[in-house]
Amino acid sequence: MSARNAQEKIREEVTKWSGVTVNIHRFGGIEFRLGRRELGHLHGDYQADIPFPIKVRDQLIAEGRAEPHHILPKSGWITFRFRKTSYIQPALELFRLSYELAIKSKVVASQQQVHS
Repeated sequence: MSARNAQEKIREEVTKWSGVTVNIHRFGGIEFRLGRRELGHLHGDYQADIPFPIKVRDQLIAEGRAEPHHILPKSGWITFRFRKTSYIQPALELFRLSYELAIKSKVVASQQQVHS
């Protein structure tokens, strides 16, 4: 199952966020990055894979917002499958969460450099 134009719509939105770049992903599809950190990637119009800290990943799965990664189920990665067009917005929310965590991590890292 897939959601028509999911990749195009998600790409359009995520690349509006400050500092986000889009590249070809090594396993196919496209990936979004903030600096060197991958925010997640899309496999066409049918699936997104997004990394999170394990605690966040576990919460997302418990809430039914995502499923364990289709290949690395015990990692921090989640898989989100587009079953219909209405699934694009929840996928964008997951990418936004990944982005916000990356921004927060970047700020903490730069503060640590200042204090060391």
